[in-house]
Amino acid sequence: MQDPVPAAVGSAGMVCSIDGRASEAGIRMLAGGGNAVDAAVATAAVLAVVAPNTCGMGGDMFALVGTGEGAPLCLNASGRAPSGASAERLRAEGHRQMPRLRHPAAVTVPGCVDGWLALHARFGVMNLPEVLGAAHAYAADGFTASGELAAAAGDVAGSDGNTDIPGDLQAGDTVRRPGSARALEAIATGGRDAFYGGEFGDGLLSLADGLFSPEDLATSQADWVEPATVEAWGHRLWTVPPNSQGYLILAAAALAQGLDLPADPGDADWAHWLIEAARAVGSFRPAELSDSPDVAELLDPARIDGLRRRVLAGDTPVTPPTAGGDTTYLCTADDRLTVSLIQSNAMGFGSLLVSGGTGIFLHNRGLGFSLDPGHPACYAPGRRPPHTLSPALVTALDGRNRAVLGTMGGDAQPQVVLQMLARLLHCGQSPTEILGAGRWVLLGPDAFATWTPGWLPPVALEPHTPAAWADGLAARGHNVAGLDENPKLTGHAHLIEVSPDGMLSGAAEPRTPLAAAIAI
Repeated sequence: MQDPVPAAVGSAGMVCSIDGRASEAGIRMLAGGGNAVDAAVATAAVLAVVAPNTCGMGGDMFALVGTGEGAPLCLNASGRAPSGASAERLRAEGHRQMPRLRHPAAVTVPGCVDGWLALHARFGVMNLPEVLGAAHAYAADGFTASGELAAAAGDVAGSDGNTDIPGDLQAGDTVRRPGSARALEAIATGGRDAFYGGEFGDGLLSLADGLFSPEDLATSQADWVEPATVEAWGHRLWTVPPNSQGYLILAAAALAQGLDLPADPGDADWAHWLIEAARAVGSFRPAELSDSPDVAELLDPARIDGLRRRVLAGDTPVTPPTAGGDTTYLCTADDRLTVSLIQSNAMGFGSLLVSGGTGIFLHNRGLGFSLDPGHPACYAPGRRPPHTLSPALVTALDGRNRAVLGTMGGDAQPQVVLQMLARLLHCGQSPTEILGAGRWVLLGPDAFATWTPGWLPPVALEPHTPAAWADGLAARGHNVAGLDENPKLTGHAHLIEVSPDGMLSGAAEPRTPLAAAIAI
């Protein structure tokens, strides 16, 4: 039985993240006159310092900002492939798929800092040095290593340029990150040019001869885009459009609302129908996800109706052959704005490469590209890779803010968020019930390969899922596997709900010990 999840309730503001130090930095922004965006950026910046095994300034970021007046604002701050990108060259080197570790092709121009700055420029009310102040202090003065960081430290032992994270790091040790402190000071005083055109950018340019150019770094990686949306369970659901895989959340929710989904999530049919909805939409992801699909086509009601008919007929799609991690989620709210933000290195410390002498690890989001010249996501200059990051936001049909939610978890992100949405909107559960509930996930060969062609992912169940699920799902033909509680597989999820009277209630992920939801 899962221990009760601590609840947070407030009227003026709330922050949820995987680390109480980050949540506290965000709450200080709210208490000091800032808004939910100031809080989100402050929280994200602290996480980039104290949790480099999940995210950092060398990674990417997506965000949704709800104003309570209709469609949220949507920010895509995922990086583009550099001007020297060449799938042909990688194929000539013998690569059959994108390299992931210790190879510069795994690195796209990091968009995280551009994302912070774009959010702050549009919505922030606190000055940038204040917003980044807590992160700078932790980087310069030191912070206590968490158990998760210590457990991951061996992954970067011996990595060139790793000056910050010793391979024998122990929980409770003090960690200082002087390169990150310099970068944060440069951002706070000189903006993007001081970061992308400074020490960090110089390190990126020297990563591989001719791969990155000064022009690549001079172009902002943050774009305000139209969010993707569907109506489901009497609400409007929103996410970032492709290159994000978030559309899978929307398509699966729209599909599931037309099924006979029980109101009791303890019923095996509840899990069964959501699993089938996730499989039905996810199986086509490898062939269709890129930075240039037709979002309306992906969410076309006729397409979703067709997939629903397949589900009802018991025709579970298997990922067809194509022609060709780690992350952290946070959410914030004030009395007007809600923010759903996710930033990531992809796999743990990312590519295990470091930008010059900064000690800042570079992500490996390039792993999402294809090397097939006929694939819409083939590795090429200026393209954004298919991305697992899937933040979500919910509004009432009249445009009022209803909830912000999300998780880490690689390919499993849409699956976990789908379960959270169904519990919230269909079953009427509270944030604490939702965060404490056992989860199912579809397992691939790894966290970024769930939809491997020809592979029918088994259904893995956490130990505290409802008793009826295991036997009930097996009886319905699912290949059921047990799953130790592991936030790397089932997510670092958080949720803030906004009631009609403006009260905020939320909860942070109980599967990671430092997570905190704080309200004022």
